[in-house]
Amino acid sequence: MTAPRKGITRQEAVRRVLLGIADDQEGYTALLALLEEQFHASLHHQSARLTALADQVVAAVEQLDARRRQRVSLVTALLGPKAEMAQLFALLQEDARSKAQADWSALEQMVLECKRLNSRNSELLTEQYSIMQRVLHGEEDTYAPG
Repeated sequence: MTAPRKGITRQEAVRRVLLGIADDQEGYTALLALLEEQFHASLHHQSARLTALADQVVAAVEQLDARRRQRVSLVTALLGPKAEMAQLFALLQEDARSKAQADWSALEQMVLECKRLNSRNSELLTEQYSIMQRVLHGEEDTYAPG
């Protein structure tokens, strides 16, 4: 194993990774709520609300990504460039390992759900845009030769 960054002990690095996972669970819970709000605002054509939500989603994703980068950096410093979370969890005592693995699994599910909701919202917004374009500009092939 390699030593973590200067000024931080191995134990502190592991603690930071585990705290980051807990913080990410809170962050993804908030992001899930924002994506649901975004969907409902889209359904009701609330453009001002959509703009505000977009800013909130971007801010939430930036925080989550910063924690992800920190986690990758810490795990890489501890275990090398090809390290995986399972290797980090193997360093923990049984109770802590079980909790960390369960938290990580729950976090992975939250990430997948956010991706699903984001795709759903994107599809809805794209369809609404397409419909609006047809309403405003007509069908492209309305007067196409037959």
